[in-house]
Amino acid sequence: MAEKVKKKEILNVVICYETWEEDHSRTSGEKEEKHTRYAWLSSRQINHKNVFFRCTKIGRYRWKIENNILVEKHQGYEYEHCFSYSWNAMKGFHYLMKIGHFLNVLALNSELLADKVKELGIRGFIKYLTLACEGSVLDKNRVNVLIIGDSIYSRNRSKVVEILARVRDHVAQKYVKGFRLLTLGWSDGNTFIPLGFNLLSAQTSENRLQPMNSEIDKRSIGYKRRISSLAKETDAMIDLLKQAVENNIPAKYVLFDSWFTYPSILLKILGLNLHVIAMVKGMKKIYYSFQGKRMSLQSIYSCVRKKRGGKAKILSSVVVGIGTDNDGNEVLAKIVFVRDRNRSRNWLAIISTDTTLSDEEIIRIYGKRWDIEIFFKICKSYLNLAKEFQGRSYDSIVAHTTIVFARYIMLAVENRNNKDLRTIGGLFYYFCDELQDIKFIEALQLLIDALKTALREKLVLSKEAISEFLDYFMSCLPTFLKEKLALCSCES
Repeated sequence: MAEKVKKKEILNVVICYETWEEDHSRTSGEKEEKHTRYAWLSSRQINHKNVFFRCTKIGRYRWKIENNILVEKHQGYEYEHCFSYSWNAMKGFHYLMKIGHFLNVLALNSELLADKVKELGIRGFIKYLTLACEGSVLDKNRVNVLIIGDSIYSRNRSKVVEILARVRDHVAQKYVKGFRLLTLGWSDGNTFIPLGFNLLSAQTSENRLQPMNSEIDKRSIGYKRRISSLAKETDAMIDLLKQAVENNIPAKYVLFDSWFTYPSILLKILGLNLHVIAMVKGMKKIYYSFQGKRMSLQSIYSCVRKKRGGKAKILSSVVVGIGTDNDGNEVLAKIVFVRDRNRSRNWLAIISTDTTLSDEEIIRIYGKRWDIEIFFKICKSYLNLAKEFQGRSYDSIVAHTTIVFARYIMLAVENRNNKDLRTIGGLFYYFCDELQDIKFIEALQLLIDALKTALREKLVLSKEAISEFLDYFMSCLPTFLKEKLALCSCES
């Protein structure tokens, strides 16, 4: 009887020495130097390239979870209590303790938070919070987009609010008292994070119900914010995009609805090294270059509508000219005509300044624009935007909006942490490696099956001859492929 071969397991050990400075006192600002030594054990190979990610980052994420549990215990949380016999009750009680811990942290750091807002300003604070929450959770390889949208900030029962105006509500098709909340956000399709906003009043003095506070210092940020609120909506949008570019927000495309889609606006955004994907309205006075002529959107569709028929969702697509750049070269854009889902006889048009994208990819990326509509719905329905605060000062309204945006950012990141499998640390990467390995084995199995079929049909070989040929073929392969093919034969 053959002796059993003992399987050897290699255990990788890394010993780390770390020193850091820690604030000894928040008031005096004194720093204390601390140092520690710890060891990491792993069954996977560790080298100088992956030691930081596998050990320091993933391991410390586990420390963070453990530290939160210890903090809750020190706050008085007991895992054996009167609700512990019901899973739902225990889970709810645990979440209540986490909320209490979160409120304690906010109360503890409220003074530092106020100082940070004073130091950075409203927009700077939102940027600071966004970058802090973004971290390494978000995948930089995904198609990241900037989304522009606006919604009504209603103050319909107010009379003496600073620079209150009559603004057009496109949903209700009427004028209401309030502001237009122009918002710029970032999204990768899973998480939406607001980056900035502008509460727009009316451009014309006839539609403004209240004047600006005359006592505001014209050198202050508050005065500049009030002046920007009187700007044209498209100019305010370009200003928000410029701030995003200056702050190096990772995004390639800008998405927005048809209210902003004009050739001149598309050219300005292209000047910021950003591509545009947006809905287009068939306006009679807006023309595009097509087949050597200046044509409206309706005329262009009339020329190409017979290209695809039946029940196709994508009716057609064309490349048109939208103007010229600074060097006089024509700028091209791609328009995709799709069937209106609600009215099957009508069509919708989506324009993209990136002509290399396929029709399906343009539609897929534009679908991310819906994230900002969900954002407005959550802010108004659940975060009490324009409801919990009734200040008369424009500064107070801006501050309230900033607080609501900060709440949403924290909720968005927490939702990402609960749903994104990467937040479970190294286990995610182990599963990814295993899944890739299984796909590789399946591919090899398909190749072997195809080879068997070809030998049987073309060369008319017997099963014994085919098996002999495959055995010889496998003996000539490298070791790592032999192991995979051996696994294939076991599975088959």
